Amino acid sequence: MMLEVKFLRNLIEEFLEVLDSKVFYHDDGRGGSGIHGFEQINEASILYCERFMEFLIDLLSQLPTRRYFKPLVADVAVVAKCHLSVLYRHEKGKLFAQLVDLLQYYEGFEIDNNLGRQMTDDEVLQAHYERFQAFQLLSFKKIPKLRELALANIGAIHKRVDLSKKLSVLSPDELRDLVCSKLKLVSKNDPWTERVDFLIEVMVSFFEKQQSQKEAINALPLYPNEQIMWDESLVPSINYSGEGCLALPKLNLQFLTLHDYLLRNFNLFRLESTYEIREDIQEAVPHLLAYINNEGEPAFRGWSRMAVPVKEFKITEVKQPNIGEVKPSSVTAEVTFSISSYRAQIRSEWNALKEHDVLFLLCIRPSFEPLSADEAANASVPQRLGLQFVRGCEIIEMRDEEGTLMNDFTGRIKRDEWKPPKGELRTVTVALDTAQYHMDVSAIAEKGAEDVYGTFNILMRRKPKENNFKAILESIRDLMNETCIVPDWLHDIFLGYGNPSAAQWTNMPDLLETVDFKDTFLDADHVRECFSAYQVMFTNSDGTENLNPGPPFRINVPRNLKGNAHALPGNKSTTASVDVATKDIADFEKEKLIVEAYMPPDPGPYPQDQPKQNSVRFTPTQVGAIISGIQPGLTMVVGPPGTGKTDTAVQILNVLYHNCPSQRTLIITHSNQALNDLFEKIMERDVPARYLLRLGQGEQELATDLDFSRQGRVNAMLVRRLELLSEVERLARSLQLPEDVGYTCETAGYFWLLHVYSRWEQFLAVCAKNQDKPAFVRDKFPFTEFFSNTLQPVFSGKSFEEDMHAAKGCFRHLKTVFQELEECRAFELLKSTVDRANHLMTKQAKIVAMTCTHAALKRKDFLQLGFKYDNLLMEESAQILEIETFIPMLLQRQEDGYARLKRCILIGDHHQLPPVVKNMAFQKYSHMDQSLFTRFVRLGIPYIELNAQGRARPSLAKLYNWRYRDLGDLPYVKENPFFHRANAGFSFDYQLVDVPDYHGKGETAPSPWFYQNEGEAEYLVSVYIYMRLLGYPANKISILTTYNGQKLLIRDVLNRRCAPYDFIGLPHKVATVDKFQGQQNDFILLSLVRTRFVGHLRDVRRLIVAMSRARLGLYVFCRRSLFEQCYELQPTFQLLLQRPDLLGLNLHEIAPSTDRLVDDTGPMHLVSDVDEIAGIVNFRMHQVYQARMISHQFSDYSGQTGRTAAQNGHDFPSEHDEMGTDLQDLPSGDQMDTETPNVDDHASEDMQVDNKPNETSQLETAPEGENMPPESGSNVEVIVDEKNESVQEDDSNV
Repeated sequence: MMLEVKFLRNLIEEFLEVLDSKVFYHDDGRGGSGIHGFEQINEASILYCERFMEFLIDLLSQLPTRRYFKPLVADVAVVAKCHLSVLYRHEKGKLFAQLVDLLQYYEGFEIDNNLGRQMTDDEVLQAHYERFQAFQLLSFKKIPKLRELALANIGAIHKRVDLSKKLSVLSPDELRDLVCSKLKLVSKNDPWTERVDFLIEVMVSFFEKQQSQKEAINALPLYPNEQIMWDESLVPSINYSGEGCLALPKLNLQFLTLHDYLLRNFNLFRLESTYEIREDIQEAVPHLLAYINNEGEPAFRGWSRMAVPVKEFKITEVKQPNIGEVKPSSVTAEVTFSISSYRAQIRSEWNALKEHDVLFLLCIRPSFEPLSADEAANASVPQRLGLQFVRGCEIIEMRDEEGTLMNDFTGRIKRDEWKPPKGELRTVTVALDTAQYHMDVSAIAEKGAEDVYGTFNILMRRKPKENNFKAILESIRDLMNETCIVPDWLHDIFLGYGNPSAAQWTNMPDLLETVDFKDTFLDADHVRECFSAYQVMFTNSDGTENLNPGPPFRINVPRNLKGNAHALPGNKSTTASVDVATKDIADFEKEKLIVEAYMPPDPGPYPQDQPKQNSVRFTPTQVGAIISGIQPGLTMVVGPPGTGKTDTAVQILNVLYHNCPSQRTLIITHSNQALNDLFEKIMERDVPARYLLRLGQGEQELATDLDFSRQGRVNAMLVRRLELLSEVERLARSLQLPEDVGYTCETAGYFWLLHVYSRWEQFLAVCAKNQDKPAFVRDKFPFTEFFSNTLQPVFSGKSFEEDMHAAKGCFRHLKTVFQELEECRAFELLKSTVDRANHLMTKQAKIVAMTCTHAALKRKDFLQLGFKYDNLLMEESAQILEIETFIPMLLQRQEDGYARLKRCILIGDHHQLPPVVKNMAFQKYSHMDQSLFTRFVRLGIPYIELNAQGRARPSLAKLYNWRYRDLGDLPYVKENPFFHRANAGFSFDYQLVDVPDYHGKGETAPSPWFYQNEGEAEYLVSVYIYMRLLGYPANKISILTTYNGQKLLIRDVLNRRCAPYDFIGLPHKVATVDKFQGQQNDFILLSLVRTRFVGHLRDVRRLIVAMSRARLGLYVFCRRSLFEQCYELQPTFQLLLQRPDLLGLNLHEIAPSTDRLVDDTGPMHLVSDVDEIAGIVNFRMHQVYQARMISHQFSDYSGQTGRTAAQNGHDFPSEHDEMGTDLQDLPSGDQMDTETPNVDDHASEDMQVDNKPNETSQLETAPEGENMPPESGSNVEVIVDEKNESVQEDDSNV
């Protein structure tokens, strides 16, 4: 037990001994820790010290270990001893020093260690004052020499320098007595107490005023400068090996407080963006070809797309600091540059710069003499580039040569007054970073440093999509300056503490007791399937039993929902819960579940009044997710590929809208594509279009006639207002009243109260007394004339109940008209477009959708406008960076100190690819690619895993469903004949094709990490051409690869071999696996590229994405010997390798469809290599050409003979007609009906037509104007007629 108690202390003391005596050793025989004489450095000891620091930081940054460990670190005075060590001050100890500073930061972290809560700035300050006052009191009573310190005000002595000076009056013995005996800061047995500098360091560290986290982050520049960019311990190179540690925060499972969480994310996000900016600078600057001209000034011979020389730079305004700050409130500058050297497209990119875009100012000073090869190898990157300074800035406005404002979005320039920019000079007004400016000016004043702002000679821009880092950093910084930002029910779970299921709906207050599921259930059997653990009892609205129930249904959802249709903890399997549920049912009689089948009110007599209905038969698990999503709390849905994540999300939104019509929901996704998919499906549900709003740039890609942007919705509301007012006028006419009631929304509102609603109330009162008269409603209904234009008569006159039901429907139609007009009234009163758009966003829209990037960029605007929402639904949440998931939760201000958010629904799949983090160190060391969704799963928070896929053939789904709990198939993919038919022309629906070296080469890398494999590219494109010649539509085929280099190579091969021929064309998409996540296609051709090392496909998540994109056919081109040995990929590759590793073709099938079943391989021909498949393809193209030649010749011949026959008055005999018919039936490019002989291994030699320069091919006699066919890897050249329209792509073939 004693060993355990002292274990950590002994470990720390051992570390301090290594730090003191083993890091540096000497050959002069004297030993000691001084650095006199010849010094040797022990690299292993340095690594040990760095790793030990990392270990201490990890223990202090987690609350459970911190409570025990912090007093121990303070007692041993680890930080003070590290500060005084030789390594801390040595150039080799730069990383160690940064780690010590990080340890000191966590030791003094602003947290109540007992309660585990964040301390406010006031509490921290109060604690500091109390501690110092107690010390002053002690000094006054016991230490006469410190009388001056005891009587001084705290502000005069709590800085390091002042405090050290005051303590220096004590003798070493007095100081030791004070520190060890009176204050008991360290043990008197500690040998370090002999050192005065140590004792003063301990005292100063304990009593000095620490800078608060808030002050530190507010004083930090948001843009990186040249010092941070090339600091390897902060921003490591891409080739980080993982061996050493780094001075970086880590995104673990738990955080101390929200401030800790935000600060770690702030630092990491800032450094990740720094890394990306650094890469862009290293890419752009060398193209400028900087040199020193005759005047000794830097000049540029070259040009760069992203960087332009500066003509003039001047600071125009420096504003006074805000109260309580030292940095200026704003610094404005003007930068002038010329775009004369650029061609039109690049000019337009520079001209497109707009407000809030971020630019970088660089100072380049190349060396007078070019660096030699040895010097360049040893020089740092800034030295090689001649880079002196880097400063960021944000555009305020841009003007052309005549001073006219460009790209104005503030409304200062009206659309009809806009003119194209004049001249070639552009002047950009920019806002510089005030914190950085203050630091630079202070350095000039205090140290005589060079004036950075007089040296800039290059202006650099970045791609807009990659340049939003500043807005996100500002959002994080703003959050750190706010308090009480996360809902109470989510706070502890968010930090990683407490009961993981505390935020699950079953543990939340204020549940919806009765839920109207609307069109979720298609029939009564569907309800029984979804609640199989219950005895379902159907009732009418009056409580009587319903023997013939039909939708819609209302259900009293029990809090302790049984069965497997609810969330499961992350560490339990579904099968266990199902077994338990089954056992419970066996042991006890099933509990009753009351389901009310009610008659929905008549929506109205017109077709547009009818609600849109859901047609998806949701699985029990999906229904569980819907129930969880509409109840308050945290809902996590894991959606494996093809399991209907989007349909489930849309139904949650639909049911939520109808059950809580006053609440507003925010939809966030990672990509515009996913957002548009979700939005298009919402539009097909019963949610009025006027309540939908789509923000951001991707709105124009929506496949809909309606415009859902802010401007589009405003215009729609104004058009709708006129339509509705004309309806009001028609109603007034039908009631013989003046038509001017439809002049404005306000007059229409009065008309509703005075004339419409009053008539309806009178009608109801009369009806109540005449229920026995069947025709009474028809005769007395006050609005009969208005509804005379319906397709069917509204009233039958045969039944009072039926007619009354229809009358209520008519009144509901009228009520909706006037309700819509009331909503339009604001647009009538507000005159400016901006005000109308803001009203729409903040007041009217019930469902607002945007990407996570847009949310981070516009957070400040949302807060300013008073944007509010109750529910957050996040799709693709496993692909979104942790901080980009967090910011959308906080786009609104608190109400009375409480967060308004009631529901948080996260939908994603942590088994697929994580967020993209370009720097390996941040990804591997700091876990920056861990999404919030993945962290919650790892914390054991219950989630619902959808368990039936409807995307792919069951056989294809087996390649990836091993990664999920119980992923099965929907009845649709099991029963639909579409999934049972084989892929025409192929023996198998999926296959691994082994590609040997091509021309003696496997993978190549023209530049680092730019991998290509020519053999796989040629093979894959040949298979694509083969599919197109069979008639497979191009838009049903996608080509994927695991590397960007290969993607570009495949595009080159496609452009060479396919693009010139309209009957082949290009595939739907050529993309990397990472970029294709979230998309699918019927047929996928996949190139894995690598032949020496497995590379990043070793990440199983990437494999799952690659295997799950295809619906009907997947053909994987790779090096078998490499991938079959990879342990991580075994479950998939064992299945792939059960089939031959040579491509199996069925050469007898020459149409894009077949009746052959998927399990029947048919007569199989195995393709031996790249050349053989090229031969087969070229032989088929040769057949197409020959058929076309015959067709041309016959059409010429028939034209001549037709004219002759006409002149002689004769008709052709019947056999000529038959011949003409036969020739018309000759094959087209999409439908080959000429049988290809079964090709053996040597047949390709017979098919090849040699294309040597000194020989003439038999095919070179083609008519003029006809194109040559695609050139393949086998050097075959065939001529194909491009003009013949019979070989057009026909997508209807599949």
